[in-house]
Amino acid sequence: MSLIRSSHMKEARNANQKIGTLPASLVLLLATGAGLSVASIYYSQPMLGVLAADIRATTREVGFVPTLTQLGYALGILLLAPLGDRFDRRRIILVKAAALCLALLLAGVAPGIGTLLMASLATGLAATMAQDIVPAAATLAPESHRGKVVGMVMTGLLLGILLSRVVSGFVAEHFGWRVMFVVAAGSIAFIGAAIWRGLPRFRPTTQLTYGALLGSVATLWKRHVGLRRATLAQGLLAIGFSSFWSTLAVMLHGEPFHLGSAAAGAFGLAGAAGALAAPLAGRLADSRGPELVTRLGAGLVVVSFAAMALMPLLSPHGQLWLLAASAVGFDLGVQATLIAHQTIVYGIEPAARSRLNAVLFTGMFIGMAIGSALAALLLPQWGWMGVTALATVSGMGALALRVWPRQQAHHQP
Repeated sequence: MSLIRSSHMKEARNANQKIGTLPASLVLLLATGAGLSVASIYYSQPMLGVLAADIRATTREVGFVPTLTQLGYALGILLLAPLGDRFDRRRIILVKAAALCLALLLAGVAPGIGTLLMASLATGLAATMAQDIVPAAATLAPESHRGKVVGMVMTGLLLGILLSRVVSGFVAEHFGWRVMFVVAAGSIAFIGAAIWRGLPRFRPTTQLTYGALLGSVATLWKRHVGLRRATLAQGLLAIGFSSFWSTLAVMLHGEPFHLGSAAAGAFGLAGAAGALAAPLAGRLADSRGPELVTRLGAGLVVVSFAAMALMPLLSPHGQLWLLAASAVGFDLGVQATLIAHQTIVYGIEPAARSRLNAVLFTGMFIGMAIGSALAALLLPQWGWMGVTALATVSGMGALALRVWPRQQAHHQP
């Protein structure tokens, strides 16, 4: 059976080389896998109120559930994602899928907050299989179609983030929060089986020990100015992105809107625009170059955030429309720039794609943490205009990094 499957995979790869692209079914598999795995991080968020009452946990205790999930994801990106260069990436994805399935099941049967917190941390760590799937797609894709393929896989990942809260809220309300975790575990088991059957094996690109592998991440950072520029620029964009979304609900709750959390959640549908932009940005990066896309994307972010400075001049109704339009605009810009940065980074050193991807996303998550912290300080002191100023300035910093002369980086992406 293994020999037959190996032969089939070899024929599939040969066919890909002849037509210069990947089968649509394989791209769909990778996109679905990325979406379902990253969705596991966000399922708990709409269910926290139900969770607290059911397992008799305090609001503070249950608040650590999403915190530990995000912490586990960040640690997993930094400490586990580089292993994709050292071992068969397919095997790593399958191991993480099994671990994620078990972690979600543990969350579903957790008798108390302690078990649930352990399961949350494990869920975050294992959900980083999404960060193994994206480099796998970049490796399988022909160079001329890499941006398009990565963009399509990122569409699946972004839709997973967008739809996870909607799905978990509905399931928890009608069937209970434990059912949601069990259903999530089943979806990971299904996608894991599909990946086992449909994804080819990958040859390791390095024989470094684990310690040396992590040490090489610092070496890559020092060696490639293109990696530093991409990571810093995406981190700056993440500051503005996170500052907006982390304070939007609080702002809408006060004067003059008096809107609840459901209204803030509705603004999250703007994320669909970012998901739709991902493959378009990838195609543009393939045809016109990723540098142009980074500049266009960062410029759109700056304009979208700066436009919110006009809110005091509008009626409350007009302010809501401007908020929605700005959310669509900056989300398009942030996601398009991310796809272009991935295209740049994956082309720097093909043998180190997992480590390069880990650096890029670690920088992005650091930016998100900084944005949330700064916005929490600015909103009480300076109001929404303070948050708007922070987001605009951080976007301008990202744009400056992308248009700055690159004499020293002439030979680097």
